[in-house]
Amino acid sequence: APPPPAAPAPLAVGDVAEVATAPTSTTSLSRTDGRPSIGVAVTRTPDGNTVAISEEVGELVPALQEAVREQTGGQAQVTVVFDQAPFIESSVEDLTVEGLLGLAFAVLVILVFLLSVRSTLVTAVSIPLSLLFALIGLLTAGYTLNLLTLSALTISIGRVVDDSIVVVENITRHLRLGEDKRTAIVGGVREVAAAVTASTVTTTAVFLPLAVVGGTAGELFRPFAVTVALALGASLLVSLTIVPVLSWWFLRAPDDHAGARPARVADAPDRLQRAYLPVLRASLRRPLLTALAAVVVLGGTVGLATRLETDFLGSAGQNTLTVAQQLPAGTSLEVTDEAARRVEEVIADQPEVVTQQVTVGSGDPAQALFGGGSGGSASASFAVTLELGDDAEAVRDRLRAALEDLDDVGEVTVSLGQGGPGSEGVEVVVQAPDEEVLREATEQVRGTVEDAPGAQDVSDDLAAELPALAVVVDREAAAAVGLSEAAVGQAVSARTQGSRIGRLETTDGPQDVVLRVGAPPADVVALRSLPLAAPLAPGQVVPLSAVAEVQEVEQPTTITRRDGRRSATVTAAVSTEDSGGLGALSADLGERLDALDLPAGATATLGGVSADQQETFGQLGLALLAAIAIVYTVMVGTFRSLLQPVVLLASIPFAATGALALLLATGTPLGVAALIGALMLVGVVVTNAIVLIDLVNQHRRDAEHPLPLAEAVVEGARHRLRPILMTALATILALTPMALGITGGSAFISQPLALVVIGGLVSSTALTLVIVPVLYLVTERRVERGAARRAARRTSRSQRRQDHRRPPEQRRGGDG
Repeated sequence: APPPPAAPAPLAVGDVAEVATAPTSTTSLSRTDGRPSIGVAVTRTPDGNTVAISEEVGELVPALQEAVREQTGGQAQVTVVFDQAPFIESSVEDLTVEGLLGLAFAVLVILVFLLSVRSTLVTAVSIPLSLLFALIGLLTAGYTLNLLTLSALTISIGRVVDDSIVVVENITRHLRLGEDKRTAIVGGVREVAAAVTASTVTTTAVFLPLAVVGGTAGELFRPFAVTVALALGASLLVSLTIVPVLSWWFLRAPDDHAGARPARVADAPDRLQRAYLPVLRASLRRPLLTALAAVVVLGGTVGLATRLETDFLGSAGQNTLTVAQQLPAGTSLEVTDEAARRVEEVIADQPEVVTQQVTVGSGDPAQALFGGGSGGSASASFAVTLELGDDAEAVRDRLRAALEDLDDVGEVTVSLGQGGPGSEGVEVVVQAPDEEVLREATEQVRGTVEDAPGAQDVSDDLAAELPALAVVVDREAAAAVGLSEAAVGQAVSARTQGSRIGRLETTDGPQDVVLRVGAPPADVVALRSLPLAAPLAPGQVVPLSAVAEVQEVEQPTTITRRDGRRSATVTAAVSTEDSGGLGALSADLGERLDALDLPAGATATLGGVSADQQETFGQLGLALLAAIAIVYTVMVGTFRSLLQPVVLLASIPFAATGALALLLATGTPLGVAALIGALMLVGVVVTNAIVLIDLVNQHRRDAEHPLPLAEAVVEGARHRLRPILMTALATILALTPMALGITGGSAFISQPLALVVIGGLVSSTALTLVIVPVLYLVTERRVERGAARRAARRTSRSQRRQDHRRPPEQRRGGDG
């Protein structure tokens, strides 16, 4: 028998194919300050500390710098493009300075009013103690000391001293009346304990509705509310326990009032009261005229509200800008890179720019920060870092103007920061059942947004349609030669772009292994003639055109869906000129969108920051109403009256007068931070009214010397004038450094809030000292008259019953 045939010798891959190392096709480019770069992003976990991580990474940078230089022969370097830590540290330092300035101003107010270093020190000690207790509470609750909690502590400085001011001022007044120290302290504290407790509980309780506010505002300001509540609770504890003890140790009766000086002489009106009493008495004599003036003030408040701009969270004050560049779809990476270099030159000309990083070929501007991203070759994005403390808004506006002068660079937009909560601009989400309707509707919406006053940098993310080749397989023809749709697709893909068949570990790192079979087709004719192996006809091939149709089509480069429907987003920035702010632009766009006649099946709705603003404002509006209801409930329990709390709530609308006026005067829009200030103001302004009315009630109920209604009102208002002015001025001056933005630390939170509280306190304090006594007098006078009429009716009925029981000759009116 013949010998079996020898087995074929094994072949090397190189015998049947060409093996070469080749770079993959470039899809994106990254440069930092004009030099090619690779970006590395370091992000913290939810429980991480940004500053600590920044410091630890900063310690590694010198070693990394040295290693990179050794590897590249000194040709490369490590550059930190973006670091949040310096901004956070600067903001914390600035807030601390503003807090210390506020503390000094508050102490100065106390010293000026009390004219006693001892009384001032006893009162001022409540500030650090209250803040210390609040910090302990934050530590126990697991909160960190961040911009929000530190802003809350700083804003609380002026308020935590209020309870102690009332207590010390009342103790001092009793000492001036000639009482011994023990009697003055015990009596003085007892006299105001209920009032300060009610006022502090009221101010604290107004933050309870924030627990149910959702979204960004709820997440941001919930720690803020907890911090303020802890500080206020601590201030009440200190004022009723530690302050009386310190008063026993350090306060003493004035020398000129020692001994048994007559009370009516020691209690004579002082200079401040003598200036206030004529105004009060004139208002009490003409209650209708006073009420009419109050109505006029409220009408003016409504007028002010219509002129106020609105915003969401405002600018966080960070030293970063984002520039997005979009060229026509299909633009090559090389052409986009040339256009991006021209934009780079304009950015580099700005003196405030410290560093810039550009990513060419990224569809996501936020990815530019880290040198990566995904998207078409027709886009570029820039992350720009400025000197810390520079005016980012001014640089943005100047950069916009400079970029408008460039030609053939596509559509370029400039925005503050890196996006995220509070980022500027509005969004309109367009949805439609198919691509054709979506494009038509998006064009209509974009034109509408461009026509809206106050809108600028209008753009949309609807991908342009590009020519493409579609291979439509004829299933029956393919099956006849043993091919499936998947097999045809794989064959076409392998010939046009190659197939990734494995991964090779080399000394230079892992490398993909890509199999290419022959040269890729150069045109449509070559693609139609692409040979395919026919499994049912071994050794034979069929052209692609025999089993599929190759069509030239127009199709979008990307498709976006929301809730299963095709969608696109039209965005616009809010112009700083000729604009009523984000709220006005959103309202105008809402009306314009409602009037649009969109194609059948298409819808356009406001989204993004506009939707967040509307939702948050609605929630905070309900929170304000809930806060007023809580305040009313607390005061009903305090005064055991349903009517008196209504009188106290009258001071709240007048707080809006000063708050809105100050926002308008300073050009500050009404945002979430300002609404949180209004929420806080509800509790603060009622405090003064509670302290005043509580003393009036005490004068009327005095067991030994009860005063008539009108006299009780005058005496109560007179005696509470000084502590009311002291607490209001202490709070106002404590917040003044933040309202002025002396250091600029975390101004997007603290400044609007401080302005609202200051303006509200100025107007509400002035009007509380006049309007509340008048309303109290009018309502209580009606109550007394009603009680007198009911008593008279009861007496009359009793008399008639007694007359009925008497003999006829003894009845009243009879002749015997």
